Amino acid sequence: MLLPTLISYLSTALITDAGTSEENEVFVGVEAPSEYTGYVLVDQTGSSTSNHITTTTVAIQSYGATLYEALLLNEQVKAAMVGFAEKSEISSVKLETDYNFTNTATKQYRWQAVYHITHYLGGI
Repeated sequence: MLLPTLISYLSTALITDAGTSEENEVFVGVEAPSEYTGYVLVDQTGSSTSNHITTTTVAIQSYGATLYEALLLNEQVKAAMVGFAEKSEISSVKLETDYNFTNTATKQYRWQAVYHITHYLGGI
């Protein structure tokens, strides 16, 4: 399955640096944490398999306390995803689109990046 591999990778690849000498890990998961304002959620929106090669579509949502912080986190995600393509079990990582996806109901600022990832990790 791709999601555990992707979440583990992004958890180690993403750090925040708010102009201080301290670096903090960014929470990455499938459910929103209660104690974070800046975090990343990963969701699988579909997949297909042909000849033992799977293509999985994932939506990666970057949340921030402000729209600008969400945008910056989204840019970090996009930069990190370039490195994800270098893993041996990943054949390709294609950014389909990214856009402002602020949740107007909860007034949470977020950006979303949608990727098509071709891999040898099996379906689902």
